[in-house]
Amino acid sequence: MKIAVGFSGGVDSTMVALLLKQQGHDVVLITMSLWDPSFNIPLNGNKGCFGPEESATLIETQKTAAKLGLPHVIVPLAKQYRQAVIDYFRDEYKAGRTPNPCVKCNQLMKFGFLLDIAKEMGVEFDYFATGHYARISEDGLVLKTAADESKDQTYFLSRLKPAQLKKVLFPLADFKKEEIKKMALDNGFNELFDKNESQDFIQCGDYSLLFDKEDIRPGSFVDKNGRLLGKHNGIIHYTIGQRKGLGIGGLKEALYVTRLDAIKNEVVLGTHGELFSKELTGSDLNRIALSKNTTEGRATVKIRYGHKAVPARFRIDQEEILHVVFDLPQLSVTPGQTVTLYDQEVVLASAIID
Repeated sequence: MKIAVGFSGGVDSTMVALLLKQQGHDVVLITMSLWDPSFNIPLNGNKGCFGPEESATLIETQKTAAKLGLPHVIVPLAKQYRQAVIDYFRDEYKAGRTPNPCVKCNQLMKFGFLLDIAKEMGVEFDYFATGHYARISEDGLVLKTAADESKDQTYFLSRLKPAQLKKVLFPLADFKKEEIKKMALDNGFNELFDKNESQDFIQCGDYSLLFDKEDIRPGSFVDKNGRLLGKHNGIIHYTIGQRKGLGIGGLKEALYVTRLDAIKNEVVLGTHGELFSKELTGSDLNRIALSKNTTEGRATVKIRYGHKAVPARFRIDQEEILHVVFDLPQLSVTPGQTVTLYDQEVVLASAIID
């Protein structure tokens, strides 16, 4: 088969490319170029998806592609990334919500613009493969959790449409991370074994650099009754459940961010107990394995990456709004994040928490 591999040059995408090459497929590597120099992000050596270090990262990626002996195409996507991810990120924060740029990037960039623009550039392929730890059913319509549950990435992929999944391959589906790293060593890619793959959204970690000055307005910290507790530096600096960096002390109990009010430009603080929610609502429902006729049922539910899926009952109303009631109250349900529903290993659906 002609297969394009979404290639970052890390151990996972490199071993995907190697596996497919060893299997005799016609493989081409495609890498996103996202950096927009109009943003004032400092060159400080940090790793991240978006920042001025990209040129150095692309050089490393090209070296790894050459070592694999495979054709490599860099796909310029700065304009699309700015509109699909950066603008979304800023709009969500300004609305008092907490965005998830990784989920949005997978949905619109890696499995969308990257493939479209690569084909416009003359790259021919029948399937698209990535180093995500996830599985797809044989008919290509159902997304399933990876064999290595500790590395499962279906939460980040749960916004993909069934039509997007039809031509996607996840060659690492049945591998454990330790096996992939050993494979890298066994095949002479020692430099990838200890390579740090954890990446921030932007390379300096300071999200405020993505915003205009007028977007960052100081306001008030208040409690749930509206009582003034102090002053904040702009709601873009806070998210639900945050405790550090509030600058409020001398109280009997520690305070946490429990709500962001964009209209009043207020950050509502409360005790740890006030962070728990029994239910949530979500919009922009994406049905994957959930039939159009299904309007209620039980599932296990994730409200963020790293959150262990918990049992709950769900209902979908006529406007396709998802209503979830947890068996037990959950900590820090956050508007703007993705909620994903599972039936054991099968991803049923996802929505955006309102």
